[in-house]
Amino acid sequence: MSSTVSTSQGILPSAGFGIYESAMAGVSSPFTNMEPESNNSDETELLSVSWNQDYGCFAAGTSSGFRIYNCDPFKETFRRDLKSGGFGIVEMLFRCNILALVGGKANSQYPPNKVIIWDDHQSRCIGEFSFRSEVRAVKLRRDRVVVVLEHKIYVYNFMDLKLLHQIETLGNPRGLCCLSHQVNTSVLACPGIRRGQVRIEHFGLNVTKFIHAHDSPIACLTLTMDGLLLATASTRGTLIRIFNTMDGSRLQEVRRGVDKADIYSIALSPNVQWLAVSSDKGTVHIFSLRVRVVGEDPSTHSTNVVQGPAALVHQNSSTSLDALISPSTGANPGSSLSFMKGILRASLWLSTNMK
Repeated sequence: MSSTVSTSQGILPSAGFGIYESAMAGVSSPFTNMEPESNNSDETELLSVSWNQDYGCFAAGTSSGFRIYNCDPFKETFRRDLKSGGFGIVEMLFRCNILALVGGKANSQYPPNKVIIWDDHQSRCIGEFSFRSEVRAVKLRRDRVVVVLEHKIYVYNFMDLKLLHQIETLGNPRGLCCLSHQVNTSVLACPGIRRGQVRIEHFGLNVTKFIHAHDSPIACLTLTMDGLLLATASTRGTLIRIFNTMDGSRLQEVRRGVDKADIYSIALSPNVQWLAVSSDKGTVHIFSLRVRVVGEDPSTHSTNVVQGPAALVHQNSSTSLDALISPSTGANPGSSLSFMKGILRASLWLSTNMK
């Protein structure tokens, strides 16, 4: 499988990143200062939805373009509508001006086998990748662009868009791939070359780890922000497992149910105290986890729960390589919704902005 890359000179100066990230601090952003273009057509179709890296915003790809939404307060902050068609993939880079776009199948200008790196501050394409097959997903870090095809993953340097790594995978039609987003860790997780296997790349350490996560094919996976913990589900959808990405050890397993389910998404709270799972059953399961950081007092977990989920915002993710399982009286902690008191708002919980 080959790829073609074209770029503009000087497209990604180091000073360009992060200049729009602190909207709360009063820094201007192309997503908040521009008036949305009017398009009230009832025929607009939703093609995709994806979070930004800190879960403070999400992007919606539609049959006519894309839209950017802020989570708290919830509002549409920006949209672009195109006559040529919409985008099946819209990937943000935190809150900055850079987007990765992949056209929908009906887009006459941007085909689904091409990735467009779009600078909305300059309102132009600053780079593109062309492939022989359809792009399944795109993931961004401040220093990397990752393009996922059905059988291969390409990792590029963001500054000059040079190819750094090629990773072979088992058939991956869902485009499963996730990245860490802390500066001091560079971790990628994706399906391996065997059924039920997850491949972990610690790029900074030059270490590759293969984890046999399930007997069935992988259906969903996610990393903590630091990339040190991994949560996975298989196509059976009954069990969710959490692993240490450094040594591959399984830290915990929770059961979603006994009936087969198609898992849509998995999310971990920043302090790895809660796990949320959505599926085709029309439900969101929330589990209390026993994973903790070495030296942490297990008794503090119950205190934090009583105080409410707002405490999650101020706590770190897995900050140690030696994640452990804290003592528990039950073999499998169940879903817990009592602290939400009937006001479950899954999208805001996933962005750790529950009120």
